Amino acid sequence: MTDPLHAPEGESDDINERRLKPEDQARVDAFIKTGVNSVERKPFRPVMMIVLLIAVVTGFSLLSQGIAIWAGIY
Repeated sequence: MTDPLHAPEGESDDINERRLKPEDQARVDAFIKTGVNSVERKPFRPVMMIVLLIAVVTGFSLLSQGIAIWAGIY
């Protein structure tokens, strides 16, 4: 038995690529294509999330300032 961390060059790739038997891999692939896992999703866009977060925080800040002015506190 060889240690995958200390295997000669090229052998570790084969060991890591073939962890499941073909029939088990087919079952995994079939499961991934069903139910919740089968839904195609848009790619995650962190910049859009940050822009949306800034817009929401700014909106709530302006709303709270408006309520404070309207209530006569500010």
